[in-house]
Amino acid sequence: MTPPLPSFDAFVEKMLIHNKLIGETQLKQARTFLDQNSGQTLLDVLTRAGIVKERHAEIIRRRYQELQSGGTNQTASVAPEPPPSGAPSAKPDGQAARTLPDYLAASRKLGASDLHIIPNLPPVIRLHGRLKRLQDRKLSAEETEALLFGVLSPEARDRLHHNQALDTCLEIPGQGRYRSCFIRQTTGWDGAFRIIRTEVPTLKSLGLPESVQRLTEYNQGLVLVTGPAGAGKSTTLAAMVELVNQTRNEHIITLEDPIEYVFTPVKSHISQRAVASHTLSFAAALRAALREDPDVILIGELRDRDTASLAITAAETGHLVFATLHTNSASQTIMRLMDFFPPDQQGQIRAMVSESIRGIVCQRLIPAKSGDGRVLALEIMFNNSAIANLIREDKLFQIPNMIRINRRDGMQLLEESIQELLRAGRIDPTEAHHAIVEQMLFQDQGENKGR
Repeated sequence: MTPPLPSFDAFVEKMLIHNKLIGETQLKQARTFLDQNSGQTLLDVLTRAGIVKERHAEIIRRRYQELQSGGTNQTASVAPEPPPSGAPSAKPDGQAARTLPDYLAASRKLGASDLHIIPNLPPVIRLHGRLKRLQDRKLSAEETEALLFGVLSPEARDRLHHNQALDTCLEIPGQGRYRSCFIRQTTGWDGAFRIIRTEVPTLKSLGLPESVQRLTEYNQGLVLVTGPAGAGKSTTLAAMVELVNQTRNEHIITLEDPIEYVFTPVKSHISQRAVASHTLSFAAALRAALREDPDVILIGELRDRDTASLAITAAETGHLVFATLHTNSASQTIMRLMDFFPPDQQGQIRAMVSESIRGIVCQRLIPAKSGDGRVLALEIMFNNSAIANLIREDKLFQIPNMIRINRRDGMQLLEESIQELLRAGRIDPTEAHHAIVEQMLFQDQGENKGR
């Protein structure tokens, strides 16, 4: 008796698996796409995504027509093609590495900091601060959509469709965590993925001097880690919090967007909350945190007046607060804090900050002269009576000179750090020149505003 003819999609699935042209993850992604886009066949989706070659698709269609005409063999062989040149390496079973987890794994293996998936372009990684193609083959809009939506839960997909953007943290079993941003743009959906280390690093492994450790030893106050995007601010904050976790019996609350490093409690009790998933905003989470008997609070970023005001208040009322800002020097950081508030409040805020600030660490990553990685340049300011007085009197333009005077106490200017790296032969003179000129421009702006 002739077995019943399967549906076309079921036949396609059987053929692809039998000939090892596709894996379960890719099939799952394609099925998810089909659920949201009716009126298409599984083979159409996979062909447009570039997962199935057009000549293979033609063989499968022809074979199904033969079955409809009375053929019996439902698992004809289809010769697979090798993966495209430059693509991530093949898996042990011969399956081409074309799922998003495959691209992420290849990026992590290469030592990249970020992966970008963009429609109609090849996947791109950021390696040692510079963009580099992961492969030459371009990804179609349909393929990028299947890749990106295939790793999201139904709830996350709904939020992404509703908001046209989604910030989250992906956790890939066996790989690690990735801070992820999904957005809708003119050519389709694209994603940016920051690769997070599997273990929380130490301050020493990050290249931070021992003097920075003292910022983790206070019982109260405000500690700020600043720098441009991609300078490793979140990683430095995580190392500071982990040092507290390893050495002190405290209640630590982290407020992040999204959660990056997951801490394992050692001596401390740790609660971690993510904006959007666990709370509406940094300010709302910080208000709640102040009622949760915390000792240490980590704030992913000071983004607005409410968050900045609550952070300063928390630092004044007996809590050690760690936070980040996108600023390029210690004086500019204080200036940015002041700019959150209207002029009639700035005198009071200057007085509060002068008492509560414990230190500022400004970071910048500069490409290494060897071409292998980047090196860390730092500006470090510890608060003392002289600096506190400059903050109160709104003489922020004098802070760089005060940092230079107190160099023996562990303080240093960013340009001094860059010059030391240049003398040690760790960075190229051109890179040093660009970094120092840019920093001087920022300080000139601060000096003019301070006057």
